Amino acid sequence: MAFTTGRKLTALLGAALSLTACAGKEERAGVAQNTSGGGWSAGRPVVKVGLIGPMTGPFAVAGVSLENSLKVEVDRINAKGGLGGAKLELVVRDSGLDPAKAVQAANEFTGDDSMGLVVGPALSAFYNAAKGTFESGRKVNCQPMVATGDFGALKYGFRAQDPVSLDVAKMIAHVKAEGVNSIGVVYEGDDAGKGTADEVKAQAEAAGLAWKGFEATRPDDQSHRAYIDKLKDAGAIWISNSSSGAKTMAAASEAGYKGLIVGGSGARNISFVEAAGDAADGALFSATYYPYPSRDARDTWKPGYRRHIEETEKRFGKNAGPKTGAESPKAAEIAADCVLAYTKAAEQARSLDPDAVAAALDKLEISDQETPSGNSISPEKHEFFGMDDIHVYEWKKDDKGWTTVEAGK
Repeated sequence: MAFTTGRKLTALLGAALSLTACAGKEERAGVAQNTSGGGWSAGRPVVKVGLIGPMTGPFAVAGVSLENSLKVEVDRINAKGGLGGAKLELVVRDSGLDPAKAVQAANEFTGDDSMGLVVGPALSAFYNAAKGTFESGRKVNCQPMVATGDFGALKYGFRAQDPVSLDVAKMIAHVKAEGVNSIGVVYEGDDAGKGTADEVKAQAEAAGLAWKGFEATRPDDQSHRAYIDKLKDAGAIWISNSSSGAKTMAAASEAGYKGLIVGGSGARNISFVEAAGDAADGALFSATYYPYPSRDARDTWKPGYRRHIEETEKRFGKNAGPKTGAESPKAAEIAADCVLAYTKAAEQARSLDPDAVAAALDKLEISDQETPSGNSISPEKHEFFGMDDIHVYEWKKDDKGWTTVEAGK
């Protein structure tokens, strides 16, 4: 990624920042101390990184992947000396699929002065319930599994995921180029589903595609066949990023649906392939960098991504679908981006003060060669990633099994 001269200059000025209040006050506020070696001290032995995610229940695979990636990145940074001499310590709280538990954990972490960064709570509805606590409590937080909502209005919240607006823009352009002239959405009737449907409708109509409607699913649905039947004439159907999207894929296969199944980055989860079987062949999803599983040699992967994935595989193994054999890493590498970005911002600010760190995060420039996700980080309106980081991938099955390929390449 090419960085602008102005952003480079701002980043360099941020890296040179040094706060000089009295020592006792600095330590209590988390402000850096100058050291005799020209470095800085965090003023404490430990800086905590909190994770709030679904560690149990039907979405636990996401929570475990978040934890694995955070462990790998925390350990990597600690091996290099930590943050201002402090060791990073990961603290995990299980939200299950209960927004009340997510808010409880957010309250706990916000009240802990030794907690520098909070990752999560995963899922848009849960974050919406918790973000007010983070804002009022001045707690820097980073969200790798929240696709909807406006982060530009926040001071302490940053998104490390492709927002639905970018996913939709990339996919609408692709399906239109493929000759698709209509689209509908099957998604949960929650904030994420409504937000996604509104975004797809607005961008589809602006691009000249006919809008076929939004079918809101229910948590107790045993099948999504009825929703597919109502959208059978749509040229494409956008599915949920969460586990229910797999039900939509299975229903489309059962109904013999002939259009395109499309979605956001959640559709890279192998549970979608497991549910739909051969019908997943050709399913499309918009996502940040994801060359896995692919037939490409790993030496073609971006180095930061390869390093992170291979360390995760070494420590935690891989996911493998029992029916299809489709594989995925037990990682959520965009969560590791949160830790990398936070530590770099604190280093540039030479401070753990949340206002100083948030200001430095706004000015970060990190190359896609360095990040665990393989995406550049250049926050704009508190969004880590931009349109250049979004790709359209396609699930493919061949005689060697399942793989993903970048559409159009």
